[in-house]
Amino acid sequence: MTFSEKLFSYGTLQLEAVQLATFGRKLDGEADDMPGFSLTLLKIEDASVVATSGKTHHPVVSYSGNPTDTVSGTVFSITPAELAHADAYEVSDYRRDKVTLASGVSAWVYVANNSPLPPAVK
Repeated sequence: MTFSEKLFSYGTLQLEAVQLATFGRKLDGEADDMPGFSLTLLKIEDASVVATSGKTHHPVVSYSGNPTDTVSGTVFSITPAELAHADAYEVSDYRRDKVTLASGVSAWVYVANNSPLPPAVK
């Protein structure tokens, strides 16, 4: 397996049950932070996502641009096929953006669909 993608999770993709259902394996990851984002909760209407996560409300982040706003989570190394599985798991209230984490790692993250765009990642 070639783990060429980085995925930052601050929510349900950190849960072992969600990883097993979405990727077919438990992911290994490293703790990291995402500066410039703030976190709220989103009510999930998709019954299959609620069944997989066991939660009716999922965290969601938006770009605030404020460097004192930080969201903690885990960065995972995954395959391109696994990234497509993550896209299928996330509901339409989320979109996938590329961000630079506090560690300097460039990673994909799911943000609120209406979030302002973060600065372009190199």
